[in-house]
Amino acid sequence: MGRLFPLLLFLPLLVSAVSGQDSPSPQLQPRTPAPSPAASTDANREIALDVQVTDKSGAPVRGLQKQDFTVLDDKRPQNIISFHAEDNGAASTTDPVEVVLVLDAVNTSPISISYVRSELKKFLLQNGGKLALPTSLLIFTDTETKMENGSSRDGNALAALYDQYETGLRYSNRSQGVYGAEERFAMSLKMLTSLVAYEGTQPGRKLMIWFSPGWPMLSGPNIQFSNKNGQYFFDSIVAASSGLRQARITLYSIDPLGMADAGGVQTFYYEEFLKGVASARRAQPGNLALQVLAVQSGGRVLNSTNDVTAAIADCAADADAFYVLSFDAARADRANEYHAVQVTVDKPRIKARTRTGYYAQP
Repeated sequence: MGRLFPLLLFLPLLVSAVSGQDSPSPQLQPRTPAPSPAASTDANREIALDVQVTDKSGAPVRGLQKQDFTVLDDKRPQNIISFHAEDNGAASTTDPVEVVLVLDAVNTSPISISYVRSELKKFLLQNGGKLALPTSLLIFTDTETKMENGSSRDGNALAALYDQYETGLRYSNRSQGVYGAEERFAMSLKMLTSLVAYEGTQPGRKLMIWFSPGWPMLSGPNIQFSNKNGQYFFDSIVAASSGLRQARITLYSIDPLGMADAGGVQTFYYEEFLKGVASARRAQPGNLALQVLAVQSGGRVLNSTNDVTAAIADCAADADAFYVLSFDAARADRANEYHAVQVTVDKPRIKARTRTGYYAQP
């Protein structure tokens, strides 16, 4: 019989993360609020999707038309009510895209943090420090979280600011074992919730690249949860999924452990939780893993690489060319009704990648 996981520390923190009450926000400098296009369409039940289309070599496919796409909602074809192509190599681009770099010093060892720092600086200083996209930098630590005031294309300035931040060591009073894992899980979820809410006030699409092996999944064959636990997990899953979609955030997970983590359980166990969760009865904390949220947002999980600089560039390349389309959400029979989404392209040897589902409302 499985052990009932107590979650004595986790539950109060999770409640605040979901409700937004008593949850300390990161120290993000305010910018002029502007509604996200995806968020502004929720009133009329429009679901907006940012879609990457690539050929078998991974190169972006340009020049597609609306009739080339099919949107499936729970396997049922939908009418595409809006469509446009974005090409950051063309002067006609109207949809802003920002890169958000998140260095996770809470779930990453000091040695790995030091390595990521050097790789991030390489990325920022490429091309003489001239970044292709507006970029912002956030450092997530135990004691405080710092973020550059607004995004910038000046990689030299971001690298200089980066040098002022100390991210090497975790807080020395951190609990160990199960309670330490609970604490890191809850802190990470609160940070993600706060950051998603913040980015939701900004226009355009955001490519959020999170450098971390991931936070603890707190899931396994010998771990059980109460019904109350399950409801909290489900509420958090709905909030995370809806928040990422409405803020137009595509999430990416880069494991800074590189080849040292190759073959480790953490690098593939998240795949057990990729399927969308339809009810509290099936909800587990593993459904809130960084890698799971990344895949479900239409992003990517990059493990077992020692070239973090190249991995960052690979993720940022999603901004080069993509398509934005929308359809009307289904009328749900109940609150938070999960719907799986799939986008296909009527062309041979072409792959479309976008978010994998949404939660519809009555």
